[in-house]
Amino acid sequence: MITHGNEIKIFAGNSNRPLAEAIARKLNTSLGDCEVSKFSDGEINVHIGETVRGRDLFIIQSTSFPGNDHLMELLIMIDAAKRASAGRITAVMPYFGYARQDRKARSRDPITAKLVADLLTSAGADRVLTMDLHAAQIQGFFNIPVDNLLGGPTLYNYYADRMDKDFVVISPDIGSVGRSRKVAERLGCPMAIIDKRRPKANVMEVMNIIGSVEGKKCLLVDDMIDTGGTIVQGAQALVDAGAVEIKACCTHAVLSGNAIEKLEASPIDELVMLDTIYLPPEKRIPKMKILSTADIFAAAIENVYLDKPMSKIYD
Repeated sequence: MITHGNEIKIFAGNSNRPLAEAIARKLNTSLGDCEVSKFSDGEINVHIGETVRGRDLFIIQSTSFPGNDHLMELLIMIDAAKRASAGRITAVMPYFGYARQDRKARSRDPITAKLVADLLTSAGADRVLTMDLHAAQIQGFFNIPVDNLLGGPTLYNYYADRMDKDFVVISPDIGSVGRSRKVAERLGCPMAIIDKRRPKANVMEVMNIIGSVEGKKCLLVDDMIDTGGTIVQGAQALVDAGAVEIKACCTHAVLSGNAIEKLEASPIDELVMLDTIYLPPEKRIPKMKILSTADIFAAAIENVYLDKPMSKIYD
């Protein structure tokens, strides 16, 4: 691990301090001295309390709820580091917000993911390190390197010893087929797909299930759970089709609105998620299990710092 901590600096905003601290521990260092607060009118104030001149900086910040505040924190931290003559600045964003706005779905819609990419670059970021972008093509919105780490291997390792011949991996919608297929291949399980129609935003109507789930144990795989509608209605559809056990997993636990209540009342027996978004105690329920991504982010930061290839992490 990294031992020459006098040359690397790791800072964190307020979005996910526990993950940032865990990453720093893995790298045998500690978080840098940086105060991120607000003025009385709500404007964000950042003060870096130690020298960063010529140093390799990694700023850890998910742009999760409140997304606008956390995004501004990150932009201002990058600007402060740039103006303090930091050598190279990497924005470590375990969860990249606004990633679902990656195209014009209707006339006169913005492409906010591209706007955020431009803002990060203009602020002074030299590189972005993130995990499971909702749309992989967002990497092309940047004119700087973007490493999109995979949360799947952490989930594979968790489920590897928990699978048997009765398990089926389920894609909750057509858009998640590629992700679910990789999980199914890794675990040696068959796969099924929930075909759905979404009449309007955040409203999902299940149509039918492609594949056999009767008498099976099902594992729903998605990149994120936001309002919980897709995963909960999908779970109910599987039960109605004869599934005997429902598990679900995701990388990003956005869990907005009344998602917790939906999940608690759902037929899902276990929900496994990664810690890219900090989940406060009041949002945790017994059926949830949170797995750490500190190892993979620490390894990626070390590789960036030492200019080593990232291919082994992806493999």
